[in-house]
Amino acid sequence: MVDQLIRATAADGGVRVVGVIATQLTNEASRRHKLSTVATAALGRAMSASLLLASSMKRPHSRVNIRVAGDGNLGLVFADAGMDGTVRGFVANPSFDLPLNADGDPDVQEAIGKTGFLRVMRDVGYGDPFASTVELVSGEIGEDVAWYLASSEQTFSKLMVGEFIGDSDLPNGDASSRKGVNVSAGILLQILPKAARDENLMAQIDARVEASEGLTSLLKQGKSLEQIMSEILGDLNLHIFPATQPVKFQCPCSLERVLGALKMFGEAELKDMIAKDNGAEATCHFCAEVYRADSQQLEEIINGLKAETSVNN
Repeated sequence: MVDQLIRATAADGGVRVVGVIATQLTNEASRRHKLSTVATAALGRAMSASLLLASSMKRPHSRVNIRVAGDGNLGLVFADAGMDGTVRGFVANPSFDLPLNADGDPDVQEAIGKTGFLRVMRDVGYGDPFASTVELVSGEIGEDVAWYLASSEQTFSKLMVGEFIGDSDLPNGDASSRKGVNVSAGILLQILPKAARDENLMAQIDARVEASEGLTSLLKQGKSLEQIMSEILGDLNLHIFPATQPVKFQCPCSLERVLGALKMFGEAELKDMIAKDNGAEATCHFCAEVYRADSQQLEEIINGLKAETSVNN
């Protein structure tokens, strides 16, 4: 299944529905960061959630990032997504792992912990970004983000995120024993303002999601997002739009940005890098891409700093 966003409405336009297939991008993140099974699941869910939140933004270059910081050993889980369908992310302790739970699924809740905070920051494309922080309610990323939407943005929402990991090898020739993700996905259901006073509709949506087998279980059964949406909302005038939006793992880092950042070290330290290492190496925290600046490039930075100093004086 191609990674993509799928949009729909239900209840005569009173419910906004967005689904995301994030399989390839989750595998890409896992490969880049060398993630354990539980870290792969946690980051996949966070990236799916951030893409779903970003899908409602209006302006180009708008972005949403999610920071999940619990008291579990996985540490910080960070995901950043744009309205354009790009997403990136990382986990503080990528090699930490846990035995699978009784259902054979990664124990994301235990890895993240039940005590901590979820912080969501929105950059709407103009002015200063705004952020809000809530306490974790469960350590299950879908439930925590839904709680954030209800408490901080006053939007009744149900968010289902999950994955099926187990019988496929990682792509791109990864020779480790880690298994790849068969499917990673998420579904966001939101009551829109026109229906926000319909308590019966809210109760229906809540009951139907709670009565479902859970997204991970449904994905294991081979059901598509469209089928899952139909099971939950099919009799509520569900309308799935034919147009989809591609999504992918992508980071805006570049060698040019690294060279710009190296200016902050100053002339003396740059000369020390040339003398000791014949250059400098930097790894992007968000995508694990490694950049190498050779001695000539560092010399050019030094010459640029000297020129700036001369002009300022």
